[in-house]
Formats: sequence, C-alpha cells, structure tokens
Amino acid sequence: MSSSAQDPRDARRLAALAYYQIVDTPREASFDELAELAADLCGAPIAVVNLIASHRQFFKAEVGLGVRETPLDNSFCIHALLEDEFLLVPDATQDARFACNPLVTGEPHLRFYAGALLKTADGVPIGTLCVLDYQPRTLTALQQKSLRVLARQVMAQLELRREVIERDRGNDELTRTRNEAVDSEARFRNMADYAPVMLWVTDANGACTYLNQRWYDFTGQTPAEAEGLGWLAATHPDDSQRTGQIFLDANATRVPFRLEYRLRHADGSYHWAIDAALPRFGADGTFLGYIGSVIDIQDRRHAEEQLQASEARYRTLFNSIESGFCVVEVDLSGDQVDYRVVEANPAFFQQTGFPQAIVDQWLRKALPNLEEHWYDVYGRVARSGEPMRFEQGSAALERWFDVFAFRTGHASESRVAILFNDISARRKAEEALRQLNETLEQQVAERTAERDRMWATSPDLMLVIDFSGVFRQVNPAWTTMLGYEAAELIGRHVTEFVVNDDHDDTIQSYRSAAAGGRTTIVNRYHHKNGSTRWISWVAAPAGDVTYATGRDITAEREQALALAQTEEQLRQAQKMEAVGQLTGGIAHDFNNLLTGVIGSLDLLQRQLARGQTDKLARYATAATTSANRAAALTHRLLAFSRRQPLDPKAVNANRLVSGMEDLLRRTIGENIALEIVTAGGLWQSLCDPHQLESAVLNLVINGRDAMPGGGTLTIETCNAHIDLAYSARLGNVRPGQYVCVCVTDTGTGMTKETIARAFEPFFTTKPIGQGTGLGLSMIYGFARQSEGYAKIYSEVGQGTTVKLYLPRFYGDADRLDDEQRGLGTAHGTDAGEVVLVIEDETVVRDLVVEVLQDLGYQTIEAADGPSGLKVLQSAARIDLLITDIGLPGLNGRQVVDAARQQRPELKVLFMTGYAENATIANGFLEPGMQMITKPFAIDALMLRIRDMIKG
Repeated sequence: MSSSAQDPRDARRLAALAYYQIVDTPREASFDELAELAADLCGAPIAVVNLIASHRQFFKAEVGLGVRETPLDNSFCIHALLEDEFLLVPDATQDARFACNPLVTGEPHLRFYAGALLKTADGVPIGTLCVLDYQPRTLTALQQKSLRVLARQVMAQLELRREVIERDRGNDELTRTRNEAVDSEARFRNMADYAPVMLWVTDANGACTYLNQRWYDFTGQTPAEAEGLGWLAATHPDDSQRTGQIFLDANATRVPFRLEYRLRHADGSYHWAIDAALPRFGADGTFLGYIGSVIDIQDRRHAEEQLQASEARYRTLFNSIESGFCVVEVDLSGDQVDYRVVEANPAFFQQTGFPQAIVDQWLRKALPNLEEHWYDVYGRVARSGEPMRFEQGSAALERWFDVFAFRTGHASESRVAILFNDISARRKAEEALRQLNETLEQQVAERTAERDRMWATSPDLMLVIDFSGVFRQVNPAWTTMLGYEAAELIGRHVTEFVVNDDHDDTIQSYRSAAAGGRTTIVNRYHHKNGSTRWISWVAAPAGDVTYATGRDITAEREQALALAQTEEQLRQAQKMEAVGQLTGGIAHDFNNLLTGVIGSLDLLQRQLARGQTDKLARYATAATTSANRAAALTHRLLAFSRRQPLDPKAVNANRLVSGMEDLLRRTIGENIALEIVTAGGLWQSLCDPHQLESAVLNLVINGRDAMPGGGTLTIETCNAHIDLAYSARLGNVRPGQYVCVCVTDTGTGMTKETIARAFEPFFTTKPIGQGTGLGLSMIYGFARQSEGYAKIYSEVGQGTTVKLYLPRFYGDADRLDDEQRGLGTAHGTDAGEVVLVIEDETVVRDLVVEVLQDLGYQTIEAADGPSGLKVLQSAARIDLLITDIGLPGLNGRQVVDAARQQRPELKVLFMTGYAENATIANGFLEPGMQMITKPFAIDALMLRIRDMIKG
C-alpha cells in the first residue's frame, strides 16, 4: 500500500479528506441516519459511510459492524475507488479480487458488496456509501439508484458540515453558512423529489411536514391531503389503525421504527410497502421529528409468496417421497473424510434405521463401524462435483442400497445430496434365485421323488384326467378304495364309474376345469364289488389336463344321515307330546263347557214340552254363559298360536290402564294394595285395545293369586328402546321403539324352571280347578302377534314382574269408537237398504239374516262364493256385503276383489273364526272393510252393521 500512497490520485483524496476535516471525528446523527436508511433500502445487515485514509479506512457511520476503522489490506472499498460510480459484487467467492479475502473465507464470511462512490465537486473519490451481506445476492436497479442518491446526500452533509465549521470562525462566515444551509436544504428537497423512493419528514409533534414528489405520484394525494396525519388515509383500511398507532408510539419514545403496510396506488390498487424511519435530533439533543422512506415492495412480496409456495411444494415432496433423501456436510479438512447429516426426510430414517438423533452428528464418532466406502464416495463427490450412481451393501446397517449422490450448493460448502432406496429385499431375492439356480436340479429330483412317494402312499384318490373326461393316470389308492387296478381305469371315461344320477355334475366339473376353474364336487362312485362310495373331489387344471384329489366321505355322509333321522324323530316325538298335551287340555275344558251348553238346552226343551216357562231364562242364560266361555277359550288358543284376528289401533296405555283401575281394585280385593305409575310423555302403542285390557286383567289376577296373604301390585308404563345388540340376544324381536306395560307383584315368585315353561299352553302351578294354564300363553301370543314380545323376571320369595313390549305407533291416533252405546229403536232403518249375506253355514246365515230383518234391512242370501258373486255382478242394489272368509268355490276375499271391480265403493263386513296374523299385518283390510270374529254377540253384530251402513 506504500506505493499507492505516492499515486497522485491518493494525494488528491487525502487532501480532500483534510479539507473536510472528517477523519477521526465522533459519530453524527445525520450520517448515521443515511447509513441506516441505506441498509433499510437495500435490505442489508451492514451499511457503512467509508472514508479511505492513508493506511486505513475510517467509518464515519456504520450499521452492523461495531467498529470505526479497519486496515486497507482487506478493504472492498479500495477497489471501488477504481470504478467510475459504482461497484457491485454479487458473490465474493466467485470474484477473483475477493475470493481469498480473509473477510470472505473467514469471519464474518462476507459474500456480497455494493458501494456508491463519495465524490467531491471536483470528482475526487474519497470513499463509499456501501452495503454488505453474508449471502450472495444482487440489487434491483431502483436500489442501486437509491444508493447513489444517498451517496450524494452524504457529500451534501460533508459540505454542510464543513460550512458550519467555517461559520464558527466569524460572523461573516456564519451568515454565509446559513445561506448555504438553506441552499443545502433546498438541494436536499430537490434531490429528494427526484429520488426513486418515497421520502418524508415530520416535526416533533408527529405531523408530516414534507413528502417528496414520489409520494404524490404514487398515491395520487395532494400536499394538502397528505400533510399532518393525512397520509394515513392512503393506507389500507385494515392497516390504517395499526400503522397510525405504531407511528405515534414511536414518536412518543423517539426510537427508530420499521413496519410494513398496504399503500393505495393512484390507480386504486393496494401495494405492500416498507416504511422505515429514524428520529432527528438537534445539536443540543432536542428532538426534531423523524425522517423516513417508503419503498414499494409489491413485487418482492409476490416473489416471496411464490418462494414460500415453492418451498411448501418442495417440503411436501421432500416429506412424502418413499425414497430416502438427505443432505450431508462433508469434512475434507482432515486426514480422513467425515460427514454428518444436516437434513433428512422421514423415509431416510425408515430406510436406514437411524434414529432422529443422528442429525448433526459426525458419522465416524456416531457410527464407528460404518464402512469406509461411504466416506470415500461422498468425499469424492464433494471434491469433484461429479455425481455418482451405485449399489452398495452395509454390514453395519444390515441393508443394501441403490444410491444417487450429487454435490449441492457452492463447492466451498462441501455438501452432498443423497437419494437412495433400500433394496435389501430385492438383493435377497436375487441371492435366493442364484442359490436356487445352483441347486435347481437337485431340488427337482427331490421334489419329484417326494411327489412320487405321495402319489404311491396317499390314502386319497389321485388322478390325472384330460378335458374330455378320460382317465390318464391314477394312483394305487384306487385299488384300495374302489377295487380297480390302474389298467382297468386308464383310457376309460369317468362316467363309466360314476352313479348315473351324478353324471351331469361330474361332466360339468371337468368342463369347468378345462375352462380354467378350480372345482370342487361330491359324487358317488361304483365300487368294483357293486357298492357305492361318496367321494369329495378338489381339482385344478394344468396344461391340457386336470389334476384331482378325492377323499372317501361315505362314513361321514352315513353318520350325517343317521343324525338327521334321529333329530327328525326327536322333533316328531316333541311335536306329538305337545299335541297330546294341547289336545288333552282342550278336550277337558271343552267337555265341561259343552256339558253346560247341552244340559241347559236339554232342560230348556223339557220345560217347553211341559209348557213351563218360568225357568227358560235361567237355562238360556246358563247355555249362553257356557258358550261365551267356549268362545273365550278359542280366542286364547288362537292368541297362543298367533292366529287370533286383531283390530290394532293407536292406544294410549296410560288412559287404558287408568280406566281399568276400579275393575282391578274390585278384582284383587282389599288385602292387596294397587299402585298405578304412568309415565309422562308416553308414546301411543299399536295394538288391539280389548286384547291389551284382557292381558292386563290376566296379569293382575295372576299377581293376586301369587299373594294369598296380601301384598302390593304395581302397574307401570314407560317408553323403551331396543337396540340391535339386545334384539339379537332376544331373537325374533325387531329393534326400535316400544311402549312397555309392566305388572309387578310381591308374591311367591317363580323358579327358573317355572319361568322357562310359563308361556306353554295349559301349564299352570295353580291347584286343579283354579286355572286353565292359557292365561300367560294367551298374553304371549297377543304380544308376538302385535309384533312385540313378553318377558318374565322373577325370584322365589321376592315376587314376579311381567313386561309387555308393544310397538310404538307413529301416526295420528284414531278416535276410539264408543262401543258401550245401547241399541234401541233408533238403530233400525226404514230407508230400504239391502244387505247381501254370503255364508255356507246355514245356521249362521239364518242368524245374520234374522238380525238384519229385525233391524228393518232387506236381505239377499247366498250359500257359496260363486252364487254370491253372481248377485254382486248383477244390477241389484247392495248397500253392504256380509261374507264369511272361508267359503267353498271362491273365498270371501276373492269374491270382494272381483265385486269391487264393478262396485269400487262396496262396503264389506268379513266374518271369521280363524285368520292368519298376515290378515292384518299385510293390509288385508282396505278402506270400507271391517272384520268381526266368530262367535259374536248379537248386539255387537247389530252395532257393527248399523255403523257401517250409516257411516
């Protein structure tokens, strides 16, 4: 550097520095502000106002260095003096002038430099305003232009400073200095107005006193609109409050600030901008306000967003690819190459088995037994930059890898990217294949011998059959199992040995195998001795033949047949036992009832023959009572078998139970307390209300009889829900919502054996003469026929609870007819209505006709379906059809269906003594149809006829 000191340019530079009297002077706010503004404008961590002295460079202002001077030996700026206006070094490691500079190769590892020359009015360069960075980069044209403008402002400050010094030498000089200061301010404003960035100045109160022309051109505001705090109106509405608050808070604390907000462009769009400012202080430390700059960073924000999106896509790909990927830093400085993982994707750890903790650890220490090959390869790639593709195994990791390695980043970083896949399974398969090929001949011989042994010794039939059904090979088991020698089978068709009834299945089987299917079949073969064997076959095609194996299952089939016959015999025995029990119970009860009917009628006839009438009413009542009991017994039997015709309606169980309270209290007596607990919000149930009343009454009577010494009987209602799991345990009960009616007594209770039989017909634990054993069976049949169920809970000595679950009704409740209305003369008619009666039983037909005639209706009779249909298809007036369901020729429903084709509004009353549950469940009754069950009371029949005709 001593020779350069003698250069005339160096002498002029040193003279200029002496003229400005600036070297070794303290820091001054005006220069610090310019350095900080340069750092903000360029987004650089370091900014310096650098003056080149004789053997050193003096930093009048600096940001990010922390020192005031450094030797010229490592100076970037000494090279900038050789340029005309500007020196730009994007990457110092790639520039021969700086690649070996200690400040580049060592701390602080500078990579980027940009300096605008500080020139006197005579054009003498005395230093630079420069910015530096630790990363390679460049400056936009706007940033370069801004740096030149700020360099001229530094020179303006130097001139102003020198003039202030001269002012202090005398009053004349003071006056001149003031004039020059004003001129300098004018020059500042002139330069600021043409600066490529927006500049502003505020007073100590925070009011904006100056904005340069660039602000007004960008925002479209006028000075009157922008000054003071008016500039905030140009910020985005969502940013305005935050921006104003930060500005006011900074003005109060008098500290530098920097923020980003959206600024409205003159065209109405919003651009992101950076606003950076420094406080201004007078010579006496008085706070003067702020000076700041605003830079449009819309393009930079867009680029950053694109970079972030690109980084996100890279990171997604990095984390999701199945191949292992890592970046390693290779240490080439020592005698042995070493490397460490600095970045890795999830597949890296999965495929290598390394723990997460391996990151940033040097491999020679972390994995001492790792093969040297890996260090050699990655060291070679890091030095040469040549990528390598190879396959290599690692005993330390117990894996084989397919690897592609290439250098990434600058050569000085010694970083290698590695993309790899674990190919251990493939290598293992290849090794197995190699070994297989080496031993294939021996294995084939062994397998062949093994197959021959199995063929010869297998107890099962084996054969090779062609696709036309001809035997090609058979094993010795054919002789053992069926008595045929191989010569008797080979060349003959399979159907020659199969029972005739199984020919079609056998032919279909070998044809299916010919089409490529794997078939199974069971067929019967003739033994050579004339007997038959059942054979279960499994077959598969191979080439132009089928291989099949057959197992003799004759003994199994015979055992299964014997078991089925035994089970059938058992079922028949159980059925006959039940029939016997049922028949005996029915015969006993019906004999008693028929005795009452026949005896009463016989006595009535005797009284009539004698002309005595005083006892006729008693005998008629006795006969009627016995007949009604027989009818009730029939209903109970039908309910148990689930054949009792029901009239399901929407029923309010709370109302029904409460309405029975007086009857129930009279039934149970005074020594038993009755409690009725009804649930609020109870759903409507769908069932026959009369059958439900009968069921509740039966349960109450059973409870009463179980408490001879008194106790408490409770009737409860509630809503219940049966889920799938509970439904599966119950069996034959659909899941869903039910209404539960529960009757509980505190009586003697039942054993488990009694509970198991409680619903059986004629089963009773009561003494002889006190019960038929049909009560609970009738209740069970009613519940099941109503698509619900019944359940008994009981403990001996504790009492019994019986729960009836009836399905919930979801529609609108029908109003129940008041069937207690009496019959009087008003039930007759004089309108001439005509009723057709079809009934094959003469007694019943005559009874119905007589009732109709008593009511004043005209009647037409028919004894069978065809004759009744003939009347219906005529022009005769028919207001109501009363027909039995079970008729000869055509049944009642068939007659009605045919008649309604001509008489769609025909009203129909069906009579039945027997009906399937499907009668109601499957929509047997259509609009305009009703049903009455035999035997019926005359009053009930008259009421039903009147209601249907009048309705």
